[in-house]
Amino acid sequence: MSRSVRTRPEGSGRGLHEAYDTALLDLDGVVYAGGNAIAHAVDSLATAHDGGMRLAYVTNNALRTPDAVAAHLTELGIPTGAEDVITSAQAVARLIAEQVPSGARVLVIGGEGLRVALRERGLEPVESAEDDPAAVVQGFGGPELPWGRFAEACYAIARGVPWYASNTDLTIPGARGIAPGNGAAVEVVRIATGAEPQVAGKPLPPMHRETILRTGAQRPLVVGDRLDTDIEGAFNGEVDSLLVLTGVTDGAQLLAAPPQHRPTYVDADLRGLLTGQPEIAGDADGGFRCGGWTARAGGERLELDGEGAALDGLRALCAAAWTAGGERGCGLDAGKALARLGW
Repeated sequence: MSRSVRTRPEGSGRGLHEAYDTALLDLDGVVYAGGNAIAHAVDSLATAHDGGMRLAYVTNNALRTPDAVAAHLTELGIPTGAEDVITSAQAVARLIAEQVPSGARVLVIGGEGLRVALRERGLEPVESAEDDPAAVVQGFGGPELPWGRFAEACYAIARGVPWYASNTDLTIPGARGIAPGNGAAVEVVRIATGAEPQVAGKPLPPMHRETILRTGAQRPLVVGDRLDTDIEGAFNGEVDSLLVLTGVTDGAQLLAAPPQHRPTYVDADLRGLLTGQPEIAGDADGGFRCGGWTARAGGERLELDGEGAALDGLRALCAAAWTAGGERGCGLDAGKALARLGW
């Protein structure tokens, strides 16, 4: 399907919690970091919910069950039921169930979240390649996952058993920093077998389909901190997105983003759900204006003049960079402009 190339963040005269019926929220880097709530997240989500917006939590992490995720959010002060949590384990379980017989055995390389999701779809989790599985599924299993589990996957895949992965995120944030994610584990099996898995999680369509089926959202807004999963997933699902700058994406990555990684809106944190979004005026010839800032694409670098809120300056720079980049990412030097904004 042909899509127009986004060349600037959009404005909104209404708070986003009023303009959209459902927020599809990523967790790590958006709602919490290292298990602790991010500043302003609890109050912002409460206000959005009280204003009529449904809150759904969409995670690529297949380790925990929806019940466990909901309990964690509730402990943080965000009352949540299991029905409000959608995981990549659920998305991959549905994908498998559509391709193997009902009641089939599935070799699980991962944690309890995968096993619960498979049973929900009428499939039987097993532990060994000798259990005659109809499929192999791989999801994040935590730091204690034994190395021998990868071998079981390889034995089954070498016999022609189809292979599925909940997601392929190479890293996962933790309390002590960035750790290897399920994508790194998938690479181990890929190297050993030469096979390619069917993948369900963000940014691919099975995960978006799962969220819409479970929430019934008519006008959803994807809220995330990662360009390559959250924002690209929204792009693939043809829905709007809000990037919050509380996670892994920095200003330079945002300015260099290709079309599939350009969010509809940009804000500092989840307070952005509650406010309107400023319009960006101007064009490439006269410069792009937001707040007190004007941004242009020069011959070798992005240029920024003016003063005001740093976030408005970043939005203006997005317009200059995305327009200059067109259907590719912008390669102009943004270092000096970002330094003016404190990035």
